Amino acid sequence: MAAEAPVDSEASELPDLTLEQARDEVRTLSEQILGARDAYYGRDAELVDDATYDAWMHRLEAIERLYPELQGQDSPTLTVGAAQGTQFAPVEHAERMLSLDNVFSLDELREWCAKAQAGAGRAVRWLTELKIDGLAISLRYENGVLTSAATRGDGRVGEDVTFNAVRVTGIPQRLAGTGHPPIVEVRGEVFIPVAAFAALNALQADMRDRAVEETRARSRAFDEDKARISAERRFPAFANPRNAASGGLRQQLDKKDGLELEAGQARLDSLRLFVHGIGAWERPPVDSQSEIYALLKEWGLPTSPYYQTTDTIDGVTAFVEHYGEHRHDVEHEIDGIVVKVDELALHDELGATSRAPRWAIAYKYPPEQVNTKLLDIVVSVGRTGRATPFAVMAPARVAGSVVRQATLHNQDVVRAKGVLIGDTVVLRKAGDVIPEVLGPVVELRDGTEREFVMPTECPECGWTLAPAKEGDIDLRCPNTRACPAQVRGRVEHIGSRGALDIEALGEVTAAALTQPSTPAIPPLETEAGLFDLTIEQLVPIEVIVRDSETGEPRVDEKTGKRVRRAPFRRNLSPAEKKQGLTGPQPSAQAITLLEELQKAKTKDLWRFLVALNIRHVGPVAARALAQWFGSVDEIRRASRKDLAAVEGVGGIIADALIDWFEVDWHQEIVERWMAAGAQLATPGHPGPGAAVVEGGVLEGITVVATGSLEGYTREGAQEAIIAAGGKSASSVSKKTDFVAAGPGAGSKLGKAEELGVRIIDAAQFRLLVTEGPSALEALDPDAD
Repeated sequence: MAAEAPVDSEASELPDLTLEQARDEVRTLSEQILGARDAYYGRDAELVDDATYDAWMHRLEAIERLYPELQGQDSPTLTVGAAQGTQFAPVEHAERMLSLDNVFSLDELREWCAKAQAGAGRAVRWLTELKIDGLAISLRYENGVLTSAATRGDGRVGEDVTFNAVRVTGIPQRLAGTGHPPIVEVRGEVFIPVAAFAALNALQADMRDRAVEETRARSRAFDEDKARISAERRFPAFANPRNAASGGLRQQLDKKDGLELEAGQARLDSLRLFVHGIGAWERPPVDSQSEIYALLKEWGLPTSPYYQTTDTIDGVTAFVEHYGEHRHDVEHEIDGIVVKVDELALHDELGATSRAPRWAIAYKYPPEQVNTKLLDIVVSVGRTGRATPFAVMAPARVAGSVVRQATLHNQDVVRAKGVLIGDTVVLRKAGDVIPEVLGPVVELRDGTEREFVMPTECPECGWTLAPAKEGDIDLRCPNTRACPAQVRGRVEHIGSRGALDIEALGEVTAAALTQPSTPAIPPLETEAGLFDLTIEQLVPIEVIVRDSETGEPRVDEKTGKRVRRAPFRRNLSPAEKKQGLTGPQPSAQAITLLEELQKAKTKDLWRFLVALNIRHVGPVAARALAQWFGSVDEIRRASRKDLAAVEGVGGIIADALIDWFEVDWHQEIVERWMAAGAQLATPGHPGPGAAVVEGGVLEGITVVATGSLEGYTREGAQEAIIAAGGKSASSVSKKTDFVAAGPGAGSKLGKAEELGVRIIDAAQFRLLVTEGPSALEALDPDAD
C-alpha cells in the first residue's frame, strides 16, 4: 500500500507560539544552523547529527511561515546550496546547476504535469527517475578528456574536487567511443550505497579500536578514556550515506597519513556515481533526455537503471507509487522521484525560473514512520530560560538517519499527544526532515509506563519555574543571572556569527568556562568577565561535554562513562621535557581563544549590542541603534521615546532595552567589558542621529540585497544602502524598489520576479548606491 500524503503538522509544531517567543527562537535557530553549516561545509566537521540539523531547519522554516516578518535577510532558509569553501579552488560552471522545485502529494504532481503540458501546447512524454540522496557533481570533458570535477556550490561556482573524483567508481578520465563534443558538462550524483555505508561505519569502529591500541603502545601513562575520546574524534560514526559521501569527496588526502589516510582512502573508494543529465553542450545530437542517457552510457558513464519514460500522467504517478512501496529495495538511499519532460526542445520552450527549471519537478515522499521506545522525557533550559521537554528514545532509523530525541515543545503538547514514559511511540520525520513523536501505540502498553510530570524547579539551578507573564504556556527559569544553562547559552551566543563571531567560543568552550567539572568555581559566573580571562584560569579546566539540545551530559557508548575533556591544556612533548619544562601547557585552543577575544574588542558596535543578549535585539535592530546612537552609553541614556523613534527599533525593542539596562548585573557586564578594552562605541561618531543619512541618493528607496554580491559582505551591502539614505529591507514586498541579487540568491529572487520588482546585479548595485536610480535608468531606459 502506498504511503499516505503528508499532513500539515505546523499547528502541532508551533502551539500558540507568540511573536516574542518566535523572535527568540528564530535568532537561536539561525545561530545554530549557520554554525553547524560553517563547520560542515567549511571544515568538514559535523557539529550535530543530520536529524538535529534537519530539525532545526524545518522548525525555522515553520516559524518563518507563521511570522514572515521574522525572516531576515541573512536567514539560513534563504540560502540555496552552500557557499564555495576555502579549502578547494573555485570552479565556475559554464551553465548554472539549478535546483528543483518540490511537490508533496500526487494531486500536486498531477497539477504540475498538467500545467507543463498546457505550457507545451501538446502531449508530453515524461521521464521519471529516482532522486538519489547524494552530492551533486558536474564533470567537464573537453574532447572526451576529463578536465575538472566540481561540486554544485551555489549553482554558479562550486569547488574543484577533481583530485578525488578520479578515484570515484564510475567517473572515467577519458570517455569511451569517438566524436565527443569540444566541451560538455555532465551532471550527476555521487553517493555511497547502503551496504557500503554499513561497511564504512564498521571500518570506522575498527579504526577507533586500532587508534586506541596505537596510543596504548606508545604511551607510558595510558589513559583509556582520553584515548577513546581522541579516537572517536578522529574516526566518528557517519550520520548517513549523504553526509559521508559529501565529506568523502571533499577530504584532503594529501594532508593525512597513517590510520587517517587508510580511512580516508576507504571512504573515497566507497563512492559511486550515477549521471542524470548535461549542463553546457552547444548542440547535442539527440532530441530527448532518454536519448541523452543512452549516449552517456555509450561514453562509459553510469546511468541509473531506475528510470522509465511514459506518455501519460497516470504512468508518472504509477512509477511514484511503486517506489513509494519499494524505496528500500534499491542499493542507494532516495529522497523522492524526479519527473522530467523528455523532449529537449520543450525544455527551451518551458524555460526556468531563477532557481529551478519549469520542465522538471521533484516529488517528495510522505514521511516515513517507525515505532520506537520512549525511554524518558528530559527538560532542557535554553539561554532565554525557556524549559523545553525532549523525548529521549531508543535509536531508530527514520528517513535516512538515526533519531534519538525529538522536541515536545511544552507540557501541553506532551499532554495532547498522550504519551507516557515507557510507551512504544510512533516516530516520523515531518517532510522527511524534522523528528516528531506522533503519539503512543496504546495497544502495546503493559502497565509499566508512567506519566511525565513537568518539573516545578529548573533542572540546572533549582529555581522555581514560572511563566514569564500571565497566560504564557512556556515555563521559564527566572534565575537569569546565575542559572548555568542560561549563562552557558549566553556565552555561546556571544561567540556566534551573528554576534562577535569568535570561532573558538563554541559549545564546548562555553560549557568549559561556565560549568566546568574542575575547578569548582567557574571562570565565568556571568559573561561580565569574558574579556578578563587569563591563560592561568583556562589551563586547569575540565568539562563534561553536553548534548547541544537537551543539555544532558554525553555518554561514551562503549565505556558508559560521561565524556570529559580538558580543552585548554596539553601534555608536554618529549622535546619540551628535555628542555626541563614541567606540568601541563596551554593548548592551541586556549591561546586561540584569548587571541580572538582580544581581536573582538574592536569589532563593530552592533555586534556588541547583539552579544549583550538583550531580548529582541538582533542584527537589524542592533545596526539601527549603533548607527543612530553611536555608543552603548548613549543608548542606555536614551528615553523610551527616543529609542522607539529609531527606524527598525519600535516600542517592543525600546521596552526591552529599558528593562535590560535597569538590571544592575547587566550594567556590570557593560562596565567590565569597557574596562577590559572592549570598544562599545563607534570611533568618530558625531552623536545621536547625526550619522543617519538624510537626502542621500537613495532617499525614499527600499532595497533588498540577497545572495553573494561581488565586493560586498552581507553586512557591507546593507550598510551601503543605509549610507546612501535608503532603507535596507529584509524581505521583498510590493513596496520594494530594487532587489540586488547575486549567486546563492534564494526565495527573495523568486518573490521579486513574482511581484515584478526590478532585479539588479552587483555592478548595478554599486552604481545604485553611489549615483542613485537615475544612473540605472541611463543604462537601461526601457527598465520598469
